[in-house]
Amino acid sequence: MNYSFLDFLGLLGAVGLFLYGMKVMSEGLQKAAGDRLRNILSAMTRNRFTGTLTGFLITALIQSSSASTVMVVSFVNAGLMSLAQSMAVIMGANVGTTFTAWVIALFGFKVNISAFVLPLIGLAIPLLFTKKSRNKSIGEFLIGFAFLFMGLDMISKYVPDLQSNPEMFAFLQQYVSLGYLSVVIFLLVGIILTMIIQSSAATFAIVLIMCSKGWIDFGLSCAVVLGSNIGTTITPLLASMSGNVAAKRTAMGHLLFNVLGTIWVMCCFYPFVHLNVWLTEILGQGDPTALQGYVNHIEATDPEIYDHLFDNSLPAGHDVAVKVAHLQQSVSIGLSIFHTVFNLINLSIMIWLTGLYVKIVERLVPAKHKDEEEFTLKFISGGLLSASELNIAQAEKEITVYAERVARMINMAKELVHTKANTEDFNHLFSRLEKYEDISDRMEIEIAHYLNRCSEGRLSNEGKLKIAAMLRIVSEIESIADCCLGAGKILLRKQQGNAHFNEEIYANIDTMFAYVSSAMDNMLSLLKNMEHVREPEIIVSYNKEREINNLRNQLRTANIENINNRHYEYQAGIYYMDLVSDLEKTGDYIINVVDTIREQMRGKAA
Repeated sequence: MNYSFLDFLGLLGAVGLFLYGMKVMSEGLQKAAGDRLRNILSAMTRNRFTGTLTGFLITALIQSSSASTVMVVSFVNAGLMSLAQSMAVIMGANVGTTFTAWVIALFGFKVNISAFVLPLIGLAIPLLFTKKSRNKSIGEFLIGFAFLFMGLDMISKYVPDLQSNPEMFAFLQQYVSLGYLSVVIFLLVGIILTMIIQSSAATFAIVLIMCSKGWIDFGLSCAVVLGSNIGTTITPLLASMSGNVAAKRTAMGHLLFNVLGTIWVMCCFYPFVHLNVWLTEILGQGDPTALQGYVNHIEATDPEIYDHLFDNSLPAGHDVAVKVAHLQQSVSIGLSIFHTVFNLINLSIMIWLTGLYVKIVERLVPAKHKDEEEFTLKFISGGLLSASELNIAQAEKEITVYAERVARMINMAKELVHTKANTEDFNHLFSRLEKYEDISDRMEIEIAHYLNRCSEGRLSNEGKLKIAAMLRIVSEIESIADCCLGAGKILLRKQQGNAHFNEEIYANIDTMFAYVSSAMDNMLSLLKNMEHVREPEIIVSYNKEREINNLRNQLRTANIENINNRHYEYQAGIYYMDLVSDLEKTGDYIINVVDTIREQMRGKAA
């Protein structure tokens, strides 16, 4: 087997295409999803049983557990599915992958999804040139999906062709008579083999060849198949590399599910193998353990026939060829039964432990920042609305969470002011600010959709007024997020213009940020207690707004004098005033929220 450095570079390129496809697909989903897709996914994964069924059906249809689990990772990364929902889907995908093994065992073929990749790109390209942004996003999603499958297909193409070179595994014969240690060794062989060739189906085919040549018995074949369950988790782990913390947790959950399942099987390995041999015989498929003994007997008594058997030079109707083909079918069915029974028992145990799984995975993959936990809405679900009046209370809580998230953006913008320009820290913090603003846009849309759906129900006049007020508040909070990103963009322009602030500018900006943060904190306390807000608290907010306006006016007047007196450069003064104006505008949006709360309070008094 020739494997050149160019082939290795091709493999790296295939992995790169796969990861890029995952990124484009996830970003397209985030833009195109909206409320509809989130509702569909919520309905499909409403409880652990519907989630499991969803995972099973998707994997059975596309005949690739790697592809289906990568899709789940991208849904979680896009915030369309929670970690708990993804666990149920992944459990179903593990059972769905046994469908592929049965298709190969019974019919000898596998559906080639990659054949649809180019037609899919052909359909997606026109969507990119349409005027509707939703259609463009769908086009991006389809192209990402196509690239993802192209990457998967090319990874299989550029890994060493082990399936056509089974002689590479002849050395493993020396490890077949070490008792239980042999089982552990062949379990590791299954893990490594599947990680390399990126296909549990190809591992299945290699095991069948090794078994047919009499190198390993049925029990060790089962150990390799068991290892392939863990090896196949490498694909979603690769996909999660370009995702957020939730995506990484989903991939880790997939690995954990298969590792824990393998541990309990290894504790009762021999009885479990005997159970599957018995099931194969009960189904009338013969004894799967007989193949190795028969082939070894042929090799010992008639080496010439043995050689002819594996270079395909025996006549089709030869007794030995017919017998070996029958026993190969028996082993193939036996391994499919082993794979299916293992996954079904694993599912029936693990499905009740979904909550525990989530806690373990959160411990194994901790969030770097507390805020990374909140990638979806906390209090609003995608299910059906039951009582519109009661749902308003849920929306109120969600708006408070939304405001708290946006408040963190003010602190991030302040931190960015003091971060050294043209550094990795600056770029990382600015990217984080952009990501927050993107999530802020999505939260605004989802909360607004939810409130609109509430308003369609039977509501009192007070309820309708409250929804109108909440819609205004959500819009103003999103504008605060825009201002925070606006501050980041001003600092980016300052960096590109190579302008420098002196200590006086930094001190004044910090004072402005302190005033705005204080006003934001006061607004948050009003939102948390919207039902029982008092007039003195409202007056405090108005005083803070006046302080912000007065400071802005003072700084604007002083700026002209400072430039004339050459305290700092004119260009620095421009960016400085842009920041001050941006922060003052943030204060305006904060007071708009307070105004809406005050009007709501007056409406109640009336």
